[in-house]
Amino acid sequence: METRREAVWLLLAPTLAIAMFPVALCATAFGQQPSTSAVTYNRQIAPILYKNCTSCHHDGGSGPFPLMNYSEARRWGPTVEVVTGSRYMPPWLPSGPHNQFADDRRLAAEDIALIRRWVAEGMKEGDERDAVAPPTYASDWQLGPPDLVLEMDTPLAVPADGTDLYRNVILPVQIPATRWIRAMEIKPGSPRVVHHANLLIDRTASLRRAHPDDWKAGIPGMDLMVDAGDSFDPDSHFLYWKPDSSALVEPPDLPWRLDPGNDLVLNLHLKPNGKPETVRARIGLYFAPGPAKRFPILLQLEEDAALKIPPGDANFVVEDQLKLPEDVDVLAVYPHAHYLGKRLEGWAELPNHERRELILIENWDIDRQSIYRFTNPIFLPANSVLHMRYTYDNSAANPHNPNSPPIRVTAGNRSADEMGHLWIQVLPRANGGDADLRAPILRAWMEHRIQKDPSDPIANFNVASLDMTAGNYGKATEHYRESLKARPNDPRTMTALATALSKSGDLQSSLTLLHQALSVDPKYADARYDLAVNELQQGDYAAAERDLRAVLDEQPEDATAHLNLGGVLLATGKNDAAQVEFETVLKMDANNFEALYNLSMIELDAGHVDQALEHLRTAELLHPEDADVHRALAEIYTRRGDDPDAIREQKQIGAPAKKSSAN
Repeated sequence: METRREAVWLLLAPTLAIAMFPVALCATAFGQQPSTSAVTYNRQIAPILYKNCTSCHHDGGSGPFPLMNYSEARRWGPTVEVVTGSRYMPPWLPSGPHNQFADDRRLAAEDIALIRRWVAEGMKEGDERDAVAPPTYASDWQLGPPDLVLEMDTPLAVPADGTDLYRNVILPVQIPATRWIRAMEIKPGSPRVVHHANLLIDRTASLRRAHPDDWKAGIPGMDLMVDAGDSFDPDSHFLYWKPDSSALVEPPDLPWRLDPGNDLVLNLHLKPNGKPETVRARIGLYFAPGPAKRFPILLQLEEDAALKIPPGDANFVVEDQLKLPEDVDVLAVYPHAHYLGKRLEGWAELPNHERRELILIENWDIDRQSIYRFTNPIFLPANSVLHMRYTYDNSAANPHNPNSPPIRVTAGNRSADEMGHLWIQVLPRANGGDADLRAPILRAWMEHRIQKDPSDPIANFNVASLDMTAGNYGKATEHYRESLKARPNDPRTMTALATALSKSGDLQSSLTLLHQALSVDPKYADARYDLAVNELQQGDYAAAERDLRAVLDEQPEDATAHLNLGGVLLATGKNDAAQVEFETVLKMDANNFEALYNLSMIELDAGHVDQALEHLRTAELLHPEDADVHRALAEIYTRRGDDPDAIREQKQIGAPAKKSSAN
């Protein structure tokens, strides 16, 4: 029985503040006529609006008015002319070549000119024979009925006016086994007051445990840190909703994982719109047929520690950089600042010193930001250096400055504070071997953070976890101790350090730390689990059984705890109870090798040869090199008189086969 695999913390969640009225792909001029022909709604303007504007500007959409027919377009035509002519609408912040990013929302100059002419010429409707059918916007799920729907238990009240609200709604996930998610749709419930929404995966319900009494009411806050779980699988997908969102469909080989016992945390940015509203969001999830085959990682460049912006400074600069140890493809970028951000720039310097542009925003606007996915991934070879350079304007001339007169602004999560983050989603390129290529990239990132701040508790924890995976228990102990200095009452760090000490042979110190962790949080299941592991090492099966059952009282979906409880019960001769535990594991994970093997031993001991054979054959497919499986199969074939099969299995383990005594 082993302690749990090492984990990482999911770092500060990117706040995906998305533009309020975005539109879709850039339109071309439809059916342009010579300049002497009048521009009409039916022939030229409706196709532009339908392609670019009505995804938000329809009844029930997030736009402040609809643009679905001629009457509505005529009423708002002068406004449309102004906001498109200034390029305020469609909202699009990046400079650079057209279609560098997917869903580039910029209108072509020809389309802007057509709208200007249409308004100048009196906004004519035109011949109805030129009319095109308007798009339809279903109130139901875009991809059909989801496999799983999660809904807020309690609606959130949004007042008529006041400051922006940030609420984190926890949605517990009730699934019997791990699922991989190929697509997701978020229905915010009241899109005109929901500015944007992020989705985070809380692998151990850490946020719910931290707020046991008030989590259903929505936890305030803009940026969060949640527990990334018990295995190295940092959640590195941009999961979000913005006003023009369609369902988010992942590439076929890049679904994301959802385990029993996980919580989804919906991070909502709410903007009062002049009348009281309620928000009751729903999330529809669509299951993939199989697991992911490729795994991206989200990297963050930031220099928040340098954000000490004096009042009146119109050109305050922060920078950061990170050297990549592996070849990667850059899939997407997400730049983030608050109201003082002015010029946001990200690029890569290749090993040959060539500069590769990633993002340039010359006039930042927090209300018009987005995630930007590259139309074609950008390849960066190993030893490329990622760069960010952000410029801030804390002068009275900045129209977005929330303070009049300007004041000194530092880093923080409030909208009145400031941030400087550039999130970059990269996909490591396979270069042979079975090692997870994300690990060296994560290590480079975390070690870079430690260079900037040796006391960084998250970076030290994550480097320690990587050291544990590599078997460097002494180094892991050092980093866990450093992390614990910054968070002396954190039961997770105490438990992780206890595991490192146990692996290093210091069992007594490990036990002391586990008891300390449980004194801080008596329901912390990981500490209770590791205590059971230590009790097993000491041969105290009764205590181990007691503590494993306590773990399952808190986390009944914990397959590892069920598996090891089954092992304890089997070791103490409680075969029937052990069988129940192993069967429970297989309901969660039909291909769990240990459960299959142990269940086969119970069936074989009970004389149920056929059932034992079925489990062993499945186990053999999972681990064809396992000698114990071949030995058990040889025994079954011998009992049944199948001498050729018994001999074949014996050969797999290098031992002579016994002849059966069957007639």
